[in-house]
Amino acid sequence: MSSVEVRNITKSFGRARALDDVSITFEDGGFFALLGPSGSGKTTLLRTIAGFSFPDTGTIRIGARNVEAVPVEKRDIGMMFQSYALFPNMSVADNVGFGLRVRRVGAAEERRRVAEALDLVQLGDKGGRMPHQLSGGQRQRVALARAIVTQPKVLLLDEPLSALDKTLRVDMQIELKRIQREVGITTIFVTHDQEEALTLSDRIGILRDGRIVQAGTPREVYDHPNSAFAATFLGEANWLPDAALEGLQLPGDRTRHRFAVRPEALTLTDGRPATGNALSARLEQRVFAGAMATCLVRVDGEPWKLVARDRDLPEMAPGSEVWVSWTPEDTLAVPREAAT
Repeated sequence: MSSVEVRNITKSFGRARALDDVSITFEDGGFFALLGPSGSGKTTLLRTIAGFSFPDTGTIRIGARNVEAVPVEKRDIGMMFQSYALFPNMSVADNVGFGLRVRRVGAAEERRRVAEALDLVQLGDKGGRMPHQLSGGQRQRVALARAIVTQPKVLLLDEPLSALDKTLRVDMQIELKRIQREVGITTIFVTHDQEEALTLSDRIGILRDGRIVQAGTPREVYDHPNSAFAATFLGEANWLPDAALEGLQLPGDRTRHRFAVRPEALTLTDGRPATGNALSARLEQRVFAGAMATCLVRVDGEPWKLVARDRDLPEMAPGSEVWVSWTPEDTLAVPREAAT
């Protein structure tokens, strides 16, 4: 397998710059998520790595080879699309083996590798079926088998699970991570789903307006966002009003940082707790969602959100005066110059 190195890539469509001096390295064998809002450049970056789009400037290396001017069919990559893109008139085995036939692999070798790929995605007994005879999750696995059967150096996934319902998507997240670990292939995937990015990836890159605004492990980016955009795009954040900072234990200089707390880090009580950081609030709404509940409160006039186990929350009516508290270690510190 191979690492992928992108250096100073720019790409414009007319007057719109989709990628703006992007530099990032995808480690050999890693699972990397590209996350960002619509129009952030994440899909353009993936397509540029794949070779479906050529950059205006900059370099792309797959392993030791520069490929920014190499056509897609010669980059030795596997690609899995959101739409599956299976051939409806071909069997599952023929769909999976299509890339091998294009590469003129011998018939015996093709059968062996197709069988191995189908076993890997737990569809070893489905090779003779047609795509319309499979469930959505099974068709997704066929598309994945087809992407990896050619033994590419890099696997690129474009919103691979977005067409599935929630339960099946969670199951496929587990399977996709298992398969990636077994094969050990360098994997880059685009998603708009924050939970999916946190669940699957070893590293995350957040894009905004064609730039990488932060990259790191999921825990690094979640626990130490370098901007308000990163803090609120990957997860949610309650911002502490400047007027409410007095007396709180904070992890940074108040003139240089803004501070926030994640909703799941908060505790709600009907009286002030004896330890930790605490602010008075007014309960506006409590939303039951099974084991968990969401409380909407007002802190110094600002809307805050709290998420906790429903049974851990006191029974209080909307309009009640409450306290929200958290440990000082759960306070996020964001540089003010990067706060927007």
